[in-house]
Amino acid sequence: MVYELTAGLPEAELELLQEKNAQALIVTDSREALLLLKELGFGEEWELLLSDVYFCKVEAEQEYFCGSLAIPNAVDLLGSRYRLLFFINKQYVLLVSEDGYGKRLTEHLRSRKLSSQTTTEKVLSMILADIIAKDTVLLEKFERELMEMEEEAMHRQTDLFLKHMIRVRKQLLILRGYYEQFMEVCRELEENENDLFAKKQLKYFGNISDRAERLLHRCIHLIDYAGQVKDVYQGQVDARQNRNMQYLTVVSTIFFPLTLITGWYGMNFENMPELAHGYPYVVIISVLVVTICIWIFKKKKII
Repeated sequence: MVYELTAGLPEAELELLQEKNAQALIVTDSREALLLLKELGFGEEWELLLSDVYFCKVEAEQEYFCGSLAIPNAVDLLGSRYRLLFFINKQYVLLVSEDGYGKRLTEHLRSRKLSSQTTTEKVLSMILADIIAKDTVLLEKFERELMEMEEEAMHRQTDLFLKHMIRVRKQLLILRGYYEQFMEVCRELEENENDLFAKKQLKYFGNISDRAERLLHRCIHLIDYAGQVKDVYQGQVDARQNRNMQYLTVVSTIFFPLTLITGWYGMNFENMPELAHGYPYVVIISVLVVTICIWIFKKKKII
């Protein structure tokens, strides 16, 4: 069974939960969670600060596991994360969340109508599976976005391309780090260092770890793909710059001999040939030089 607790937990209510074989509890107030931890046998010296949760991690104590999850918001991956603290013993999975994320997880568990025979390991694995359940769709969205960016880079140049690419790469890097941490959490639970879980139930955590690993590999693939798309864009930029330099080279090559000719005939030496009637000859020579240069460039397929 799944319960949401938003107020203090009287002793009578605790006994009622134990009689009903409660399996997952969600607490939406850190102060109430401190009282609950002591009542449920998770020790007394705790300082719960959800604002300090930045990583996914788990620690094995003698009779329980404790840890934290910093889950990226799929709507705004660069923004703040959902923060969740969890505590697990043989009977309870306790979630502490103040941003509504833990509440959504427990509501989804309620909708699945768990039986009283459902083990703690199964409940925990379902929670972990729900956390990454929609990430495949998220990565598919990134893949389609990168494909569209690749087409855009091939056909036209945009000044916003690099800004867009930097944002996408940042988001993928955030997801990569998250999947690495999440996978490590699942592996720590599977190792069962304090022998809290039954050995035949450890397969649940192995399955979740495998899912996280597949998501990690796909995320790494998308990061590599993003690098390839950036190379395509850079190749198009380089090609455009090369074409511009080619045109400038053609223009310079045509006008350099003309500059030499006009400079020569502009000196006006006293005994210079064709000084009196040289203008038509200069024009004819200039046109001839331009024609020859253009013919050579066309023959070489430069223009």
